Amino acid sequence: MMALGHKLSKRWMQIGMRYLPFADAATPDLPMSRLLRLSLFQVSVGMAVVLLVGTLNRVMIVELGVPAWLVAVMVSLPLVFAPARAVIGFKSDTHASKLGWRRVPFIWFGSLLQFGGFAFMPFSLLLLSGDTTGPMWLGQVAAALAFLLVGAGLHTTQTAGLALACDLSAPEKQPRVVALLFGMLLLGMVVSAVVFGLLLAHFSEVRLIQVVQGAALTTMVLNVIALWKQEPRVVGGIRRPAVQPRFGESLRAFRDTARRPVRQLVALGLGTIAFSMQDILLEPYGGQVLHLHVSTTTALSALLAAGGLTGFAVAAHMLARGSDPYRVAAFGTLSGLVAFPAGIFSGPLLSLPLFAFGTALIGFGAGLFAHCTLTVAMSLAPRGQVGLVLGVWGAVQASAAGTAVAAGGLIRDAVAAFGSAGTLGTAFADPSVGYSVVYHIETGLLFATLVAIGPLVRRVRSGVVLQQMPEPVSFGLARR
Repeated sequence: MMALGHKLSKRWMQIGMRYLPFADAATPDLPMSRLLRLSLFQVSVGMAVVLLVGTLNRVMIVELGVPAWLVAVMVSLPLVFAPARAVIGFKSDTHASKLGWRRVPFIWFGSLLQFGGFAFMPFSLLLLSGDTTGPMWLGQVAAALAFLLVGAGLHTTQTAGLALACDLSAPEKQPRVVALLFGMLLLGMVVSAVVFGLLLAHFSEVRLIQVVQGAALTTMVLNVIALWKQEPRVVGGIRRPAVQPRFGESLRAFRDTARRPVRQLVALGLGTIAFSMQDILLEPYGGQVLHLHVSTTTALSALLAAGGLTGFAVAAHMLARGSDPYRVAAFGTLSGLVAFPAGIFSGPLLSLPLFAFGTALIGFGAGLFAHCTLTVAMSLAPRGQVGLVLGVWGAVQASAAGTAVAAGGLIRDAVAAFGSAGTLGTAFADPSVGYSVVYHIETGLLFATLVAIGPLVRRVRSGVVLQQMPEPVSFGLARR
């Protein structure tokens, strides 16, 4: 019987290593149980993203009657701190702490900022909706401050947390560990979207306050559990080196050692914008065009995240078999060229299944693209600069996402305003047209992303790299 149990256990481990995504990220020094516990900070980040971009976005526009352009600006405010991720990563690489930690102080203070932002956010939203006798500007300032606090905490926690995970893992396992953590981010988004949808099935302002403040408490609980005894302390504190590296010098060193870094970052930015402009429009589209309930539209956010999680798993499988990361990223971009037309046609046809299919496929393509670009970034990280490289990748990705979110809301509102005024003709008077214009723009940006990715793809025959794509000689995106 013991021999049979050992045989079954060995067989299960073989199945897990072969089929379960990121199962080979664990090592004896960083077992899967400890790695999954550390990944809880990503679950809290995913919860924050769903609450800001999904649930609160729809609630403010549909239930509270806040203009979509103002909602777009508020939701994009957390991304004001996105460019600072490179500095945060660099500081966490070189931080000299009396307590003997480098990453933990950044994650802790980031968690406190998230908690503070969520703690008074629901009251500021009620002021923003005009349901008060106070001045409107007070609600706008309070809401902006709440969103800024959450954004500062989110970016600080995520950047330092990813760097800590890389510190704890073996160098050859770092890309897999970071990919697993981003998979947990998507899983957190799926679970949070479902939970928020159930809690807000019978919407009321009191219930909204309870949900947002419950998210604040959950953030602190998850992050404390994630941090507990993870980073080893240096007895006597970490001493500042005699020669302190400067941020500009480290950034130039990264630029000089990476292969075609400008083109890689341009491709990352274009692809992120292309997949992210619809984020703020997903649930409002379901509510205004398809006439869905808030719980149903929140389920769409869960479907988007589930598609992203599937994309991460497929990308992990393909990369483990030796596929070129940029070739897989291009496949994700092509998936988006099918997904966005599905969203465009779902409005005139009033087809929820078609819109759900397009939403899941958008998430799938975005998951492929994000995983592969992240894998490339991790392969470029010099020793001692993991935080900086992750910060640069996160800064470009988050800045592009913030630009896309703000632009999506503004474009949708502008088209809707001109359409309702009759300036663009009767064909543009339909509420779905503003969303459709954004989807068309995203489709064009996906083509631009393919142009940027093309020269980065390796030429391969029978698993052997023949040569890198030749240096382009044409103009525009074909240059570095």
